[in-house]
Order: sequence, then C-alpha cells, then structure tokens
Amino acid sequence: MNYVGMFTLMKREMVRSLKIINQVIWPPMITTALYVFVFGVALGSRVKAPHGMSYSVFLIPGLIMLQVIDSSYGECSSSVFQARFMNWIQEMLVAPMSAYEIVFGYISGSIVRALLIACLIMGLGFALVHTLPRDWLLYFGVIIDVGLLFSALGVIFGLMAEKFDHLAVLTTFAITPLVFVGSAFTPAQFLPPSILRFEYFNPMFYAIDAFRYSYTSASYLPLWLSLSVITGLAALCLGIALSMAVVGYKLRA
Repeated sequence: MNYVGMFTLMKREMVRSLKIINQVIWPPMITTALYVFVFGVALGSRVKAPHGMSYSVFLIPGLIMLQVIDSSYGECSSSVFQARFMNWIQEMLVAPMSAYEIVFGYISGSIVRALLIACLIMGLGFALVHTLPRDWLLYFGVIIDVGLLFSALGVIFGLMAEKFDHLAVLTTFAITPLVFVGSAFTPAQFLPPSILRFEYFNPMFYAIDAFRYSYTSASYLPLWLSLSVITGLAALCLGIALSMAVVGYKLRA
C-alpha cells in the first residue's frame, strides 16, 4: 500500500476545499443558519416533535446529515470529474499508485471534509439551539459511514459523467428529494401512510434516523437496522467504485 501517495491525494482534496472555502464551507453554514431561523424559530413552536423534544433540537441532526450527504457526493464527484476533464488524472495512473489507493485517497479526503463541515454545523447548532450529541461514537461513526456511501457514489458518477451537468442528475432527481422526505424536517410519524411505506426504500431515511439517535437517544427505526442498511449500501457502492477504477472505466482508451 502506497500510503504516501494516498495521503497526498487526501491532503490535496483538503487543500482544494480550503482554497474554495466560499463554495464548500460557508454555504452549508449559512444555509443551516437560515433553516434554523426559518423552520426552528419561526415555525418550531407550532410543530410538536416526538419524545417531548423541541422542534429545533429535532431539526439540527437532519440539517447536519443533509450537508454531509450533499458535500460527500458533490465534492467527490466533481474532483474525480475535473481530474478526468483536465487530464491530470493520467499522472496518478502512471504513478506507483494502484486503483485502490486512488479511490481511497479521494474518499478519505471527502470523509474528512464531511467531518469538518459536520463539526462546524454542530458548533452552530450549539450556539443557536444549545444542543450537542449524546453519543459521540455514534455521531462520528454515522458520519463516516454515510460519508463513505456518498463519496463512493461520487466516484462512480465522477467516472461515468461526460459533462458537468451529468453530476447534478443524482443530486437533483434523487438526493435532494429523498433527503427532504427522509425525515430531515418532518418527524416520520407525521407522514401519510402511503409515503411512510415508501420510506423503507429511502436510504436517506435510515441515515438521518440513525444520526438523530446520536443526538436524542431516540429513533423511529431500530438503530441496528439503520446502521446495517447504511453499511451494506456503503460496501456495495465502494465495491462498484473500486471495480470501475480497477478496469480503468473511462480512464484509459
């Protein structure tokens, strides 16, 4: 294992994020603050959250997971596509780095970025709502698991895309709608039975529900079930991403 090459690629991803901080770091912070003020403060008193908690406390975990999912997929997919589009990924292909090291370098950088964004939003949530995770191990574990899943999806779509517009297809038609109906803003108990049955096929629902447990020690689904679904999907997507990189899908003529 070429740890130097893998960690160098991970470091490059972090440096890239810090250089475009106005695109990667500040927008999630501002968006979260607006969601808290609009939904948590303005409408929160009219919404009865489950288990006797305030709606603002219920909202913060969903907002964190929303940004973790979005940043993990969006930044990883754009990094891989830019490397292909600008033809500098060939430098890694001829370097003493295997496909596994390249994929893990991108995914590791994406997960570290997701952890950074999550912790910044957690601090914002503490400042605005005065809430912190109760189970720190679960807090970091779910972020890493979900970050792995959507970073792997980012690698897959980054390799498949022919132009930048293709990267937005998954975000526009799958990630954003599924997050919004995946109990990020609305308790599952409030959903109509027809939509609630559909939620069992929504991976965002499992991710948000498991992550909310780290804050509230309560969840709609059994924790073991949510973690099993997320881990299984992450392993599947990681396997596909590694297979595509090994065969050089759209990387070699």
